[in-house]
Amino acid sequence: MKTVGLPNGVRVPALGLGTWRMGEEAGQRKREITAVRLALEIGYRLIDTAEMYGEGGAEEVVGAALAAAIADRTVRREEVFVVTKVYPHNASRKSTVAACERSLARLGIDRADLYLLHWPGQHPLADTVAAFEALEAAGRIGAWGVSNFDVAQMQALAKAKGGERCAANQVYYSASERGIEFDLLGWQRQRAIPTMAYCPIDQGALATDPTFARVGKRHGVSAAQAALAWVMRQPDVIAIPKAVGEAHLRDNLAAAEIALTEADLAEIDATFAPPKRKQRLAMA
Repeated sequence: MKTVGLPNGVRVPALGLGTWRMGEEAGQRKREITAVRLALEIGYRLIDTAEMYGEGGAEEVVGAALAAAIADRTVRREEVFVVTKVYPHNASRKSTVAACERSLARLGIDRADLYLLHWPGQHPLADTVAAFEALEAAGRIGAWGVSNFDVAQMQALAKAKGGERCAANQVYYSASERGIEFDLLGWQRQRAIPTMAYCPIDQGALATDPTFARVGKRHGVSAAQAALAWVMRQPDVIAIPKAVGEAHLRDNLAAAEIALTEADLAEIDATFAPPKRKQRLAMA
């Protein structure tokens, strides 16, 4: 599995498992725990979640699956990179710490490997960063970052005391949502801040796209796998698609090994042109 380096030197898998919309329905809990546990069994080593997902329900799903996988010796805790996020309204200096403790309790772990501010909110960034720094110093998180920040917001973050220590920015990024390539991706690249791409298949829309179907056919893979490979072609981008079914989980994992050609990329560019002007940050 290709890896991406964080500013602190830790290398993480370029493909992880997203858990958005998990933990929302009690009737789906067993199926979702099984899916996350299977992901760990077949090789996933990065799991992304948030206190927002199912109001903590997704964290509980991840925690149950991780505990089971550790108990049966499928993985060791230190082998799995766990990412979670704090709600903006909880991101004051005091409330960030309390929110993190609640997340850790639901996850059943003593440290989150990466803790993100889910999107910009009303609390001063300096206060959120101070809380993140305190959590890191206490060993409750391994690193911190943000999500859904555009260039102006990243610049504001960089001006806050300690803001230059941001380890990642998680944003919507797919071939059909390329806006970050105009400015944000380059701005982060200059500062060695990796990008985490959520909705890398554009919430499933690219799974039926004719261009990606043609590209995928040349590689013996599906359109969705080709679209995922397109996102992961860059050395500093981590993709975190959600999957529950076994076939989908395995297909996404296999996509990490696909090497698109220059001809493939040119064909994709012809259908999904790179941005020529600044665009509003896509969000979901």
